[in-house]
Amino acid sequence: MTLSVTVRPRVRWRRSLAASAVGAALAAGAGVVAVVPVSAAGFTAADTGAKITGEQQVADGEVDITISSPSLGKSVKTRLLLPKGWTRGSSTKYPVLYAFHGGQDNYTSWTKNTDIEDWARKYNVLVVMPEGENGSYTDWYNYGKGGTPKWETFHTTEVRELVERNYGASSVAAAIGNSSGAQGAMSYAARHQGIFKYVASLSGTLSMRSPGMPAMLMFTNAGNGQDPYAIWGIPWADDANWKAHDPASLVDKLRGTGIFFSSGTTGRPGPGDPNVAPWDIGLLSEIAIGSDNKEFQKKLDEAKVPYTAHIYGDGRHNWPAWIREATFIWPTLMKSIGADPVQ
Repeated sequence: MTLSVTVRPRVRWRRSLAASAVGAALAAGAGVVAVVPVSAAGFTAADTGAKITGEQQVADGEVDITISSPSLGKSVKTRLLLPKGWTRGSSTKYPVLYAFHGGQDNYTSWTKNTDIEDWARKYNVLVVMPEGENGSYTDWYNYGKGGTPKWETFHTTEVRELVERNYGASSVAAAIGNSSGAQGAMSYAARHQGIFKYVASLSGTLSMRSPGMPAMLMFTNAGNGQDPYAIWGIPWADDANWKAHDPASLVDKLRGTGIFFSSGTTGRPGPGDPNVAPWDIGLLSEIAIGSDNKEFQKKLDEAKVPYTAHIYGDGRHNWPAWIREATFIWPTLMKSIGADPVQ
Protein backbone atom coordinates (compact mmCIF):
# COMPACT_ATOMS: atom_id res chain seq x y z
CA MET A 1 0.00 0.00 0.00
CA THR A 2 1.61 3.24 -1.14
CA LEU A 3 0.22 6.42 0.33
CA SER A 4 1.37 10.02 0.27
CA VAL A 5 0.49 12.59 2.89
CA THR A 6 0.77 16.34 2.38
CA VAL A 7 0.97 18.49 5.49
CA ARG A 8 -0.27 22.03 4.97
CA PRO A 9 0.20 24.96 7.31
CA ARG A 10 -2.96 26.03 9.09
CA VAL A 11 -4.20 29.42 10.16
CA ARG A 12 -5.91 29.39 13.55
CA TRP A 13 -7.48 31.89 15.84
CA ARG A 14 -9.21 31.84 19.21
CA ARG A 15 -12.67 33.16 19.93
CA SER A 16 -14.42 33.14 23.31
CA LEU A 17 -18.11 32.73 24.03
CA ALA A 18 -18.40 36.50 24.21
CA ALA A 19 -16.87 37.07 20.76
CA SER A 20 -18.74 39.20 18.29
CA ALA A 21 -21.48 37.52 16.23
CA VAL A 22 -20.83 40.15 13.56
CA GLY A 23 -17.44 38.62 12.77
CA ALA A 24 -19.06 35.22 12.52
CA ALA A 25 -21.61 36.49 10.06
CA LEU A 26 -18.88 38.00 7.88
CA ALA A 27 -17.02 34.69 7.91
CA ALA A 28 -20.19 32.86 6.91
CA GLY A 29 -20.50 35.17 3.94
CA ALA A 30 -17.04 34.10 2.85
CA GLY A 31 -18.20 30.50 2.55
CA VAL A 32 -16.69 29.04 5.75
CA VAL A 33 -18.45 27.39 8.69
CA ALA A 34 -18.72 30.08 11.33
CA VAL A 35 -19.93 29.46 14.87
CA VAL A 36 -22.13 32.13 16.38
CA PRO A 37 -21.40 32.13 20.12
CA VAL A 38 -24.11 30.90 22.48
CA SER A 39 -24.31 31.12 26.26
CA ALA A 40 -23.77 27.98 28.29
CA ALA A 41 -27.43 28.09 29.30
CA GLY A 42 -28.40 27.60 25.66
CA PHE A 43 -27.01 24.04 25.48
CA THR A 44 -29.03 20.91 26.24
CA ALA A 45 -27.50 18.65 28.90
CA ALA A 46 -26.89 14.90 28.74
CA ASP A 47 -28.98 12.47 30.77
CA THR A 48 -26.23 12.20 33.39
CA GLY A 49 -26.31 15.96 33.91
CA ALA A 50 -23.14 16.51 31.89
CA LYS A 51 -23.29 19.91 30.25
CA ILE A 52 -21.41 22.17 27.89
CA THR A 53 -20.08 25.13 29.83
CA GLY A 54 -17.94 26.76 27.16
CA GLU A 55 -17.37 26.94 23.43
CA GLN A 56 -14.32 28.36 21.67
CA GLN A 57 -13.79 28.67 17.95
CA VAL A 58 -10.34 27.44 16.89
CA ALA A 59 -10.53 27.78 13.10
CA ASP A 60 -13.08 27.70 10.30
CA GLY A 61 -15.57 25.01 11.24
CA GLU A 62 -13.50 23.93 14.23
CA VAL A 63 -14.57 24.43 17.83
CA ASP A 64 -13.53 23.28 21.28
CA ILE A 65 -16.25 22.66 23.82
CA THR A 66 -15.77 22.41 27.58
CA ILE A 67 -17.82 19.68 29.23
CA SER A 68 -18.61 19.53 32.92
CA SER A 69 -18.80 15.77 33.46
CA PRO A 70 -20.30 14.02 36.50
CA SER A 71 -18.74 10.78 35.21
CA LEU A 72 -15.26 12.29 35.47
CA GLY A 73 -15.89 14.59 38.40
CA LYS A 74 -14.35 17.50 36.50
CA SER A 75 -14.43 19.50 33.26
CA VAL A 76 -12.54 18.49 30.13
CA LYS A 77 -12.58 19.53 26.48
CA THR A 78 -13.65 17.96 23.20
CA ARG A 79 -12.77 19.24 19.72
CA LEU A 80 -15.33 19.26 16.90
CA LEU A 81 -14.92 19.59 13.14
CA LEU A 82 -18.22 20.85 11.77
CA PRO A 83 -19.40 19.92 8.27
CA LYS A 84 -19.80 22.43 5.47
CA GLY A 85 -23.08 24.27 5.79
CA TRP A 86 -23.48 23.48 9.48
CA THR A 87 -25.83 25.96 11.18
CA ARG A 88 -26.66 26.14 14.85
CA GLY A 89 -30.22 25.08 15.55
CA SER A 90 -30.73 23.42 12.18
CA SER A 91 -32.77 20.22 12.03
CA THR A 92 -30.15 18.62 9.74
CA LYS A 93 -28.49 15.52 11.18
CA TYR A 94 -24.93 14.60 10.21
CA PRO A 95 -23.10 11.26 10.30
CA VAL A 96 -20.37 11.24 12.91
CA LEU A 97 -16.79 10.03 13.22
CA TYR A 98 -15.33 9.77 16.72
CA ALA A 99 -11.52 10.02 16.74
CA PHE A 100 -9.86 8.81 19.96
CA HIS A 101 -6.28 9.69 20.89
CA GLY A 102 -3.52 7.63 22.49
CA GLY A 103 -1.83 7.84 25.87
CA GLN A 104 0.21 10.87 26.93
CA ASP A 105 -1.79 12.94 24.46
CA ASN A 106 -5.09 14.82 24.44
CA TYR A 107 -8.11 15.94 22.43
CA THR A 108 -5.92 18.09 20.15
CA SER A 109 -3.64 15.27 19.00
CA TRP A 110 -5.47 14.41 15.78
CA THR A 111 -5.49 18.01 14.54
CA LYS A 112 -1.93 18.59 15.79
CA ASN A 113 -0.40 15.55 14.10
CA THR A 114 -2.53 14.93 11.01
CA ASP A 115 -4.46 16.68 8.25
CA ILE A 116 -7.76 15.43 9.65
CA GLU A 117 -9.36 18.81 8.93
CA ASP A 118 -8.61 18.38 5.23
CA TRP A 119 -9.80 14.78 5.23
CA ALA A 120 -13.07 15.74 6.95
CA ARG A 121 -13.70 18.78 4.77
CA LYS A 122 -14.10 16.54 1.72
CA TYR A 123 -17.10 14.76 3.27
CA ASN A 124 -20.42 15.64 4.83
CA VAL A 125 -19.33 14.50 8.29
CA LEU A 126 -19.09 15.78 11.86
CA VAL A 127 -15.82 14.73 13.53
CA VAL A 128 -15.70 14.50 17.33
CA MET A 129 -12.34 14.28 19.16
CA PRO A 130 -12.93 13.82 22.90
CA GLU A 131 -10.43 14.15 25.71
CA GLY A 132 -9.28 10.78 27.03
CA GLU A 133 -6.21 11.73 29.10
CA ASN A 134 -4.52 8.49 30.19
CA GLY A 135 -7.80 7.03 31.35
CA SER A 136 -7.50 3.76 29.37
CA TYR A 137 -10.99 4.18 27.91
CA THR A 138 -12.84 2.43 30.70
CA ASP A 139 -14.89 3.17 33.79
CA TRP A 140 -12.21 2.53 36.39
CA TYR A 141 -12.61 -0.59 38.52
CA ASN A 142 -11.14 1.09 41.60
CA TYR A 143 -10.67 -2.22 43.45
CA GLY A 144 -14.29 -3.16 42.83
CA LYS A 145 -15.69 0.09 44.24
CA GLY A 146 -16.29 1.81 40.89
CA GLY A 147 -16.70 5.58 40.90
CA THR A 148 -14.77 8.20 38.98
CA PRO A 149 -13.23 8.43 36.53
CA LYS A 150 -15.77 6.84 34.20
CA TRP A 151 -14.17 7.46 30.81
CA GLU A 152 -16.32 4.92 29.00
CA THR A 153 -19.51 6.58 30.26
CA PHE A 154 -18.10 9.98 29.37
CA HIS A 155 -17.39 8.95 25.78
CA THR A 156 -20.28 6.63 24.98
CA THR A 157 -23.03 8.52 26.83
CA GLU A 158 -22.12 12.08 27.75
CA VAL A 159 -20.15 13.19 24.69
CA ARG A 160 -22.47 11.32 22.34
CA GLU A 161 -25.64 12.83 23.80
CA LEU A 162 -24.19 16.33 23.95
CA VAL A 163 -23.13 16.40 20.29
CA GLU A 164 -26.40 14.81 19.19
CA ARG A 165 -28.48 17.33 21.14
CA ASN A 166 -26.44 20.44 20.42
CA TYR A 167 -24.46 20.01 17.18
CA GLY A 168 -26.67 17.99 14.85
CA ALA A 169 -24.85 14.67 15.26
CA SER A 170 -26.90 11.68 14.20
CA SER A 171 -26.77 8.24 15.78
CA VAL A 172 -25.02 6.90 12.67
CA ALA A 173 -21.36 6.83 13.69
CA ALA A 174 -17.95 5.28 13.13
CA ALA A 175 -14.78 5.43 15.20
CA ILE A 176 -11.03 5.54 14.69
CA GLY A 177 -8.31 5.49 17.30
CA ASN A 178 -4.56 5.19 17.67
CA SER A 179 -2.70 3.27 20.39
CA SER A 180 -4.81 3.22 23.58
CA GLY A 181 -7.51 5.14 21.70
CA ALA A 182 -7.65 2.25 19.24
CA GLN A 183 -8.15 -0.23 22.07
CA GLY A 184 -10.87 2.04 23.42
CA ALA A 185 -12.65 2.33 20.08
CA MET A 186 -12.68 -1.45 19.57
CA SER A 187 -13.73 -2.14 23.15
CA TYR A 188 -16.57 0.39 22.91
CA ALA A 189 -17.77 -1.16 19.65
CA ALA A 190 -17.99 -4.57 21.30
CA ARG A 191 -19.39 -3.45 24.64
CA HIS A 192 -22.01 -1.16 23.07
CA GLN A 193 -23.16 -3.17 20.08
CA GLY A 194 -24.42 -1.02 17.25
CA ILE A 195 -22.90 2.22 18.54
CA PHE A 196 -20.50 2.27 15.54
CA LYS A 197 -21.08 1.11 11.99
CA TYR A 198 -17.32 0.75 11.52
CA VAL A 199 -14.28 0.88 13.81
CA ALA A 200 -10.63 1.37 12.84
CA SER A 201 -7.75 0.51 15.17
CA LEU A 202 -4.26 1.86 14.50
CA SER A 203 -1.67 0.02 16.63
CA GLY A 204 -4.17 -0.73 19.36
CA THR A 205 -3.90 -3.30 22.14
CA LEU A 206 -6.66 -5.63 20.99
CA SER A 207 -5.81 -8.76 22.99
CA MET A 208 -5.35 -7.34 26.48
CA ARG A 209 -5.08 -10.72 28.24
CA SER A 210 -2.41 -12.21 25.98
CA PRO A 211 0.83 -13.24 27.74
CA GLY A 212 2.83 -10.15 28.66
CA MET A 213 0.12 -7.65 27.74
CA PRO A 214 -1.27 -7.01 31.25
CA ALA A 215 2.27 -6.33 32.48
CA MET A 216 2.96 -3.95 29.59
CA LEU A 217 -0.30 -2.08 30.13
CA MET A 218 0.28 -1.75 33.86
CA PHE A 219 3.89 -0.68 33.36
CA THR A 220 2.74 1.99 30.90
CA ASN A 221 0.03 3.29 33.21
CA ALA A 222 2.33 3.28 36.23
CA GLY A 223 4.73 5.38 34.16
CA ASN A 224 1.90 7.85 33.64
CA GLY A 225 1.67 8.32 37.40
CA GLN A 226 -1.46 6.22 37.83
CA ASP A 227 -2.34 3.29 40.07
CA PRO A 228 -2.38 0.55 37.41
CA TYR A 229 -4.44 -1.82 39.56
CA ALA A 230 -7.27 0.73 39.82
CA ILE A 231 -8.04 0.74 36.09
CA TRP A 232 -9.17 -2.81 35.18
CA GLY A 233 -8.20 -4.46 38.45
CA ILE A 234 -5.41 -6.88 39.35
CA PRO A 235 -4.61 -9.24 36.46
CA TRP A 236 -5.80 -12.81 37.04
CA ALA A 237 -7.38 -11.89 40.37
CA ASP A 238 -9.84 -9.59 38.59
CA ASP A 239 -9.73 -11.45 35.27
CA ALA A 240 -13.50 -11.21 34.77
CA ASN A 241 -13.25 -7.43 34.53
CA TRP A 242 -10.24 -7.60 32.21
CA LYS A 243 -12.12 -10.06 30.01
CA ALA A 244 -15.18 -7.81 29.94
CA HIS A 245 -13.09 -5.03 28.34
CA ASP A 246 -10.79 -7.11 26.13
CA PRO A 247 -11.64 -6.88 22.39
CA ALA A 248 -10.19 -10.35 21.69
CA SER A 249 -12.52 -11.83 24.31
CA LEU A 250 -15.50 -9.98 22.83
CA VAL A 251 -15.13 -10.78 19.12
CA ASP A 252 -18.63 -12.30 18.90
CA LYS A 253 -20.03 -8.93 19.95
CA LEU A 254 -18.22 -7.27 17.03
CA ARG A 255 -20.23 -9.25 14.50
CA GLY A 256 -22.11 -6.82 12.26
CA THR A 257 -19.63 -3.99 12.83
CA GLY A 258 -17.10 -3.14 10.12
CA ILE A 259 -13.60 -3.79 11.47
CA PHE A 260 -10.17 -2.55 10.41
CA PHE A 261 -6.96 -2.94 12.37
CA SER A 262 -3.29 -2.41 11.57
CA SER A 263 0.10 -2.55 13.23
CA GLY A 264 3.78 -3.10 12.59
CA THR A 265 5.62 -6.28 13.52
CA THR A 266 9.36 -6.06 12.89
CA GLY A 267 10.57 -3.41 15.30
CA ARG A 268 12.26 -1.55 12.45
CA PRO A 269 11.50 2.02 11.34
CA GLY A 270 9.03 2.41 8.48
CA PRO A 271 8.53 5.18 5.90
CA GLY A 272 8.72 8.61 7.52
CA ASP A 273 9.82 7.28 10.91
CA PRO A 274 12.74 8.90 12.73
CA ASN A 275 16.11 7.17 12.61
CA VAL A 276 16.22 5.80 16.14
CA ALA A 277 18.17 3.08 17.94
CA PRO A 278 16.89 -0.52 17.76
CA TRP A 279 16.04 -0.40 21.46
CA ASP A 280 13.78 2.65 21.01
CA ILE A 281 10.54 2.14 22.95
CA GLY A 282 8.46 3.08 19.91
CA LEU A 283 10.01 0.22 17.95
CA LEU A 284 9.96 -2.34 20.76
CA SER A 285 6.37 -1.60 21.71
CA GLU A 286 5.19 -2.07 18.12
CA ILE A 287 6.64 -5.62 18.13
CA ALA A 288 4.41 -6.41 21.10
CA ILE A 289 1.43 -4.67 19.51
CA GLY A 290 1.97 -6.59 16.27
CA SER A 291 1.91 -9.91 18.09
CA ASP A 292 -1.14 -8.77 20.01
CA ASN A 293 -2.97 -7.83 16.78
CA LYS A 294 -2.18 -11.24 15.29
CA GLU A 295 -3.83 -12.86 18.32
CA PHE A 296 -6.89 -10.65 17.81
CA GLN A 297 -6.93 -11.67 14.15
CA LYS A 298 -6.82 -15.33 15.18
CA LYS A 299 -9.83 -14.86 17.45
CA LEU A 300 -11.79 -13.17 14.65
CA ASP A 301 -10.94 -16.00 12.27
CA GLU A 302 -12.05 -18.61 14.79
CA ALA A 303 -15.36 -16.81 15.27
CA LYS A 304 -15.70 -16.21 11.50
CA VAL A 305 -16.17 -12.47 12.05
CA PRO A 306 -15.27 -10.47 8.89
CA TYR A 307 -12.56 -7.81 9.05
CA THR A 308 -9.91 -5.95 7.08
CA ALA A 309 -6.37 -6.07 8.49
CA HIS A 310 -3.05 -4.55 7.53
CA ILE A 311 -0.39 -6.22 9.65
CA TYR A 312 2.58 -4.54 8.03
CA GLY A 313 6.25 -5.17 8.71
CA ASP A 314 8.34 -2.06 9.34
CA GLY A 315 6.81 0.76 11.31
CA ARG A 316 7.27 2.52 14.64
CA HIS A 317 4.54 3.19 17.20
CA ASN A 318 4.07 6.77 16.02
CA TRP A 319 2.14 9.15 13.79
CA PRO A 320 3.82 8.55 10.39
CA ALA A 321 2.46 4.99 10.40
CA TRP A 322 -0.93 6.04 11.76
CA ILE A 323 -1.32 8.76 9.13
CA ARG A 324 -0.70 6.24 6.35
CA GLU A 325 -3.24 3.83 7.80
CA ALA A 326 -5.82 6.53 8.55
CA THR A 327 -5.72 7.97 5.03
CA PHE A 328 -6.12 4.46 3.63
CA ILE A 329 -9.20 3.59 5.69
CA TRP A 330 -10.82 7.05 5.70
CA PRO A 331 -12.99 6.56 2.56
CA THR A 332 -14.28 3.26 4.00
CA LEU A 333 -15.17 4.94 7.28
CA MET A 334 -17.04 7.67 5.42
CA LYS A 335 -18.91 5.18 3.25
CA SER A 336 -19.93 3.11 6.28
CA ILE A 337 -21.85 6.04 7.79
CA GLY A 338 -23.16 7.49 4.54
CA ALA A 339 -20.98 10.59 4.65
CA ASP A 340 -21.20 11.78 1.07
CA PRO A 341 -18.30 13.58 -0.63
CA VAL A 342 -18.76 17.35 -0.66
CA GLN A 343 -19.51 18.59 -4.16
